Amino acid sequence: MTATTEPTHDLRRSAPTLPLAGRAKDLVGSMIDSSTSLLASQTHDIVRFAMGSPADEAVPADEFRQIAGEILDNTSFTYGATEGEPRLLQLLVDYLATTPDPSSHERLVITTGGMQGLDLANKLFVDPGDLVIVESPTYTNGSATALSYGARLLEVPVDEDGMQVDTLEDLVARTHQTPKAIYTIPTFQNPSGVTLSEERRRELLRLAHQWGAVIIDDDPYGLLRFAGTDIPTFQTLSPQDPLVFSVRTFSKILAPGWRVGWVDADPSLRQLLINGKQAMDTCTNVPNQHIVAEYIARGGLEDHLAGIRTLYRERKEAMVESIQRHLGDRVETTDPEGGFFLWVTLREEFAEIDTRELFEVALADGVAFIPGPALSPGGRFRNALRLCFASSTPERIDEGIRRLTTSLEKMIHTA
Repeated sequence: MTATTEPTHDLRRSAPTLPLAGRAKDLVGSMIDSSTSLLASQTHDIVRFAMGSPADEAVPADEFRQIAGEILDNTSFTYGATEGEPRLLQLLVDYLATTPDPSSHERLVITTGGMQGLDLANKLFVDPGDLVIVESPTYTNGSATALSYGARLLEVPVDEDGMQVDTLEDLVARTHQTPKAIYTIPTFQNPSGVTLSEERRRELLRLAHQWGAVIIDDDPYGLLRFAGTDIPTFQTLSPQDPLVFSVRTFSKILAPGWRVGWVDADPSLRQLLINGKQAMDTCTNVPNQHIVAEYIARGGLEDHLAGIRTLYRERKEAMVESIQRHLGDRVETTDPEGGFFLWVTLREEFAEIDTRELFEVALADGVAFIPGPALSPGGRFRNALRLCFASSTPERIDEGIRRLTTSLEKMIHTA
């Protein structure tokens, strides 16, 4: 007797379409973050102007290793308080008391980097269909967070004094919608490096109150001023303002890998922030919080900041000089007084080059950057690009600009 075999049902063939949430289509990802994996896969030498990361030599790695050894011998590996470890919160309050933006326990929540602060802001304030104002160009990880909560974005041009706030009322009127939030990187903006003027900050505060819109004040670079004069922050101009939601991070001043940041917001929001964070990750990495706290407690933060400000000033000046020498008037650049970035706009015979196409040529030639369209939700700025000067030595910067020049000239000759 021969056994009969029942036909195997092919589950893959009959599987239904995955029931994705409507918001899934708005999860646009980040070319900036993806560049880390892309560059790691390359086998040739690359000058890395793409990722906005501190220089390796600007990270107090030896001190961190020493502190980590001591902390890991004594710290707990269980869950921590969602709002942050008490010692770090106290040290942060003490440190902020020495800055123009003092704060208090009831205003602070420790986050897993600045990005979690942006996510919490949008989770609290943005409903599907709400209008959110963003700078153009902007840090598209931030605008992507707003999109993930269903926001409609209104891009507002940036010039040498930051967001063109004087255009806002007309631009908003055309949308026939009152904005719910205004996302801005006011100091040494990513990607342009420009800083929002005091006059424009005051006007933005006025408009926020006129509309009842929250200002999502994303300022990872404010402590990295190496030239010029400090401009009052939103919190200085409008103390205890419930419409100012400030996002801060240790990523740019200590090390991004710790993933430790904080938000400074109206005390009425604190429990909501805790609730929102508990739905994300329960608490920020506890040992990392203790390592950051111990570093601050040992009193070296101000000296560290002074040292990296000097380092980044040298590197910014080296990049500006190298661009002028290799490219001259064929490009136009910003000239930031702090932070990490230069914004480069192609001119003259380079003006018609699409920097997305240039990226592939330049990567093969051994230099990486972020193309302009990756820094606009609408894909604008095809003839512009972002360069990070912070993470390369002056010698490597000059080599990178030389390689970029070679790539640009190749594009012209093969057009």
